[in-house]
Amino acid sequence: MFPAASLVTTLLLILSIVATPVEVRTTRVTLPFAKRISANGGAINLVKHDQARAATLKDRGSAIQNGKLDRRDGGIAVTNEAVSYVAAVGVGDPATIYNLFVDTGSSNIWVGAGTPYTPTSTSMNTGEPVSVTYGSGSFSGEEWLDTVSLCSGLTITGQSIGVASTSSGSSGVDGILGLGPESLTEGTLTDEPDTLIPTVTQNLYTQGTISEEVVGVFFAPTTTEPFTNGELIFGSTDPSGDIGGISYVPLTTTSPSSFYWGINQSIMYGSDTVLAETAGIVDTGTTLILIASNAYSAYQSATGATLDDNTGLLQLTTAQYDVLQNLNFNIGSVAYALIPNGQIWPRSLNTYIGGTTDAIYSIVNDIGSPSGEGLDFINGQAFLERFYCVFDSTNHRIGFATTNYTDATTN
Repeated sequence: MFPAASLVTTLLLILSIVATPVEVRTTRVTLPFAKRISANGGAINLVKHDQARAATLKDRGSAIQNGKLDRRDGGIAVTNEAVSYVAAVGVGDPATIYNLFVDTGSSNIWVGAGTPYTPTSTSMNTGEPVSVTYGSGSFSGEEWLDTVSLCSGLTITGQSIGVASTSSGSSGVDGILGLGPESLTEGTLTDEPDTLIPTVTQNLYTQGTISEEVVGVFFAPTTTEPFTNGELIFGSTDPSGDIGGISYVPLTTTSPSSFYWGINQSIMYGSDTVLAETAGIVDTGTTLILIASNAYSAYQSATGATLDDNTGLLQLTTAQYDVLQNLNFNIGSVAYALIPNGQIWPRSLNTYIGGTTDAIYSIVNDIGSPSGEGLDFINGQAFLERFYCVFDSTNHRIGFATTNYTDATTN
């Protein structure tokens, strides 16, 4: 569905930061990735994973702000990845292929959780210890510099990678491909806590492979597992499917969301506000859509859904689903409507998460804290499967667009 593209250097227009639609260009450099559901997952782990990740992201951002970051400190229970998006990435020459979890909430690239790291003529051990804690897992090991191949012809030389000697919470993958801001690498070299590590996207830009430091993320909803249903587009904004005009908003200045791919938004269920405008993040590493506890309560009350003890998700009756209203995400001047079908877990995958075959489960859940804490929502995979997203480091902004799947009935 997503063929590998040949290397193209894309010249992008300098776009206004205000949220107005712009024309999408047609060239791209893509890396396909696939959705996987852990056989050891279950929706209770899915909810716990997402909430643990949210807590860690919030604590980590606050620690960066206060200058007290120590990434060797844990404190959050580790749960295996229940749902992940995985890309095949080559390291070395000749390359060893690693299946890496695609994560916009972190910025390091590391390998060795599953397939062992194999040094080649392009590998250099810096001897620096490296460590990252994610909430949903962790790794520690040594930093190496090596050639990284993202797809045919798209290579980076001298990329800093972590080679894990120990790791947890990474069942079914070999490591992580971090696509977050560079600031998130601060402190990951444990002997040089003030050092920033150039990210994969930064090195693609500085080495002249792409003309702007930008990554587009395109998902398609899936009802089977595993399934290659996404692609990363480096240096361009054009996915392989038809999309609407991209509207951009500046990154939020509210901490701790400001240390990630953070934006300001409000959320309305139909015509009723469930979350007033506040700061949160867009994150491929979170499966569900998480909202502040007070907003979650308002959403549950408005829909009439009840908590299902077996899954940890809200369950809707058929009658409740039939009258479910759009959930509108107001970002900048644009309202992105998540239709009722986009608000539910794929029913064909219910048994993968410990649910009943014909039940209807909501993908909206509780972030675990009230609004007003600076990270009050996470637009996770469930949101990104309905809206195309552009992470633009060059212009410090995020763009969104509708796709062929925004209004599709897939679940």
